[in-house]
Amino acid sequence: MEDTPKPIEAVDNRPFRPKHLTIDDIRAGCIKLHGKDDVETEICVSDEELRQGLDFVEHLQKSVTIFGSARTPVGEKYYEKARRIGYRAAKECGYAVITGGGPGIMEAGNRGAYEANGKSIGMQIILPHEQITNPYLTDMIPFYFFYNRKTVMRYASEVYLFFPGGFGTLDELSESLTLIQTNKISSDVRLVLVGEDFWGPLQQFVIQKLLPEGKISAGDENMYTITDDEDKIIEIIKSAPRRGEKKD
Repeated sequence: MEDTPKPIEAVDNRPFRPKHLTIDDIRAGCIKLHGKDDVETEICVSDEELRQGLDFVEHLQKSVTIFGSARTPVGEKYYEKARRIGYRAAKECGYAVITGGGPGIMEAGNRGAYEANGKSIGMQIILPHEQITNPYLTDMIPFYFFYNRKTVMRYASEVYLFFPGGFGTLDELSESLTLIQTNKISSDVRLVLVGEDFWGPLQQFVIQKLLPEGKISAGDENMYTITDDEDKIIEIIKSAPRRGEKKD
């Protein structure tokens, strides 16, 4: 009887592939590889922090990403709403909760998931106001580049929840809508804008200006749901197509 050939294992020949390293660790490794060439070093850091983030989140079975202001104080109504939704997403739906890992709405979403004994993940970045890592994380992935952080935060999630926020939240929302509009990410992803009073004026602008002036296509105004109803949000999470599943 001939011996059964052993499967050939894939060999990773890359000289540098950090796992759960800090940005300083990543940068030090890149400098070791490329010396003090600023361009090559920055490309290396960007590549390796993105790889580290994607390596982590691709193993999540299902997750929801929560965006919103880092300046929302504890006890404010949207803080408590994000906390409750984070709790229910983890407890009732079995979803990991992903945020930017900082204070405010991010802390609230992580806190709810943490209190539900669920997976509570932070994608941390150093910023003037958001440099504090909230204490309710079961895992944290560090970032230096905004674009990598946003890519990883969106990559594994079936649902994006946008709470009231500032320029950063508006950037994350508009970029997410653009990526769906241009088929760069799946239209199966569910977008929920939490807070009718806050997001209502934006919807008026979309309907009264962007749509009639032809800046967007008919139907683009329906790529998201605006609501305050927590039960409705949980139902959207529960019914969202899983990654890789086809729509009916």
